[in-house]
Amino acid sequence: MANEFISGFRELKNARRENLHLFGIVFVFSVFVNILMLTGPLFMLQVYDRVLGSRSEETLVALFALVALLFFLMGVLDYARSRLMVRIGARFQKAISLRVFKAELLKAKHPKLRAQAAEGLRDIETMQALTNSPATMAIFDVPWAPVFIFAIFIFHPILGWLALGGGATLIVFAILNNVLTRRRTIEMQSTSIKAQSFAEESRQAVEIVSSQGLVSVVQNRWLQMKDLSLEKGVRASDWTGFFTTFSKAFRIFLQSAMLAVGAWLVLQGELTAGAMIAGSILLGRALAPIEQTIGQWALFQKSIAGWNALGILLSKHPEEETPMQLPRPEARLTVNAVNLLAEETRSPILSGISFELNPGEALGIIGKSGSGKSTLAKTALGLIAPTTGEIRLGGATLAQYGPEAIGSHIGYLPQELTLFDGTIAENIARMSQEPNEEQVVKSAIAANAHELILALPEGYQTVIRRGDGQLSGGQKQRIALARALYTDPVLLVLDEPNSALDAEGSDALNRAIRDFKSTGRSVLIMTHRPTAITECDTLAIVDQGAIRSFGPRDEVLRSGVRNATAVQSTLVKEAAY
Repeated sequence: MANEFISGFRELKNARRENLHLFGIVFVFSVFVNILMLTGPLFMLQVYDRVLGSRSEETLVALFALVALLFFLMGVLDYARSRLMVRIGARFQKAISLRVFKAELLKAKHPKLRAQAAEGLRDIETMQALTNSPATMAIFDVPWAPVFIFAIFIFHPILGWLALGGGATLIVFAILNNVLTRRRTIEMQSTSIKAQSFAEESRQAVEIVSSQGLVSVVQNRWLQMKDLSLEKGVRASDWTGFFTTFSKAFRIFLQSAMLAVGAWLVLQGELTAGAMIAGSILLGRALAPIEQTIGQWALFQKSIAGWNALGILLSKHPEEETPMQLPRPEARLTVNAVNLLAEETRSPILSGISFELNPGEALGIIGKSGSGKSTLAKTALGLIAPTTGEIRLGGATLAQYGPEAIGSHIGYLPQELTLFDGTIAENIARMSQEPNEEQVVKSAIAANAHELILALPEGYQTVIRRGDGQLSGGQKQRIALARALYTDPVLLVLDEPNSALDAEGSDALNRAIRDFKSTGRSVLIMTHRPTAITECDTLAIVDQGAIRSFGPRDEVLRSGVRNATAVQSTLVKEAAY
């Protein structure tokens, strides 16, 4: 299991390694900042033991001027190292965020994982929040605690042992804080994510929720999940708050104890008043980063969990290698003995699928819902890798092209349409930052969508927002077809392409398919509607993931194959309707 996840953690370490020189600068600055932290105690020591004893104003002025200069320098260095840490977090995020975004897209290819939130992007934000917080500075300051405690030993061993015991107590409580709050923090995060995911699902399905009278049910279910999340959060915060409050109170008590013991030593003639005050200040400085670390421990835990989650995410979804660029393929799709098994049950989804689609032809895959049509479409696109068998486009396997090239060679109109926030022109141009306006119009004309786009108030510059309802389902479908044609593909894969089209839209779709075939390119259509197979030259009837009948369109429709009866009956009923 460890070897399985090593690659993702290596990527994270490489991204972190790019900032090692900046970490080195922060370390150097921290050295000087902590040395300059001795300015205050030493100043107090000199004031009490030298200035007050000698009653020398000149000495006081000189010491104060020096202290002012040293504190100014310390402030500059402290500010500089905090700014460097902010830039380290930004550089790390910039180095890894695109890779994480790609991994999230790869994860979303799996239907069962698609509904999950892009937690990897949240994990990056959490890790950056840690680098921006004072807690990170505490990490660089904690190693100086022994130095300050050693300085207290110089004043008097009793004070040193008191400081050492107090510091050890705080460290023990930091360990207990980690042990006792880690599981509770993870549970709180998990329940919170579930509540957020359910809220997002409900928001996306608001029409169903409202129309089916599910508002109160959804509200109650979300409230239960949120209450559980709050309960877990309160429990985790109770423990974290206990340790934070105790560490703060204990540190203040230790400083008072240091003053009390120091005063007793002064009365015994074993310590000066200046050393007593300086020891108290040094103790506060030694314990402050430990206390700060305990107070920010929840953020440390989130960052550690985020680091582990990112490592696993990147390992499970490695970056795809860019294959050698091949020339534009011939519009010939060959599917050879393709079998696809479900990952968990190993039950067959596609069984022995074989066919060849030649240039200038359209093949219709017809079958009942759940027969495997959409899965076959995604397999033909390379979105799903077959368990056995192969798919070739123009003689080369899909893997030899790579996802980017496949996207330009194969146009895809999915059953579930998605248009992005942006203009219609940007959507047709596949959200390209430098769209080819001529190709945008050409694609819209080829999809017979040009006129309907011009009829909109702002034409191609009409802005689309998800869920705004300004476009009908049929309009979206024709715009999505134009998007599929934008890169001048050699093959079109259409999954239920006229599910939202009226008679006029279906005629426009058929004209687009006819024109596409006339240029020597091919079309693969998944459907159970008779109007979608008008331009098909060949039909394949699919049932339970296997081809039951294959041949010329009219011959297949007239055949009396027993396994195709249900499909033919559906087509006849829809045609009559």
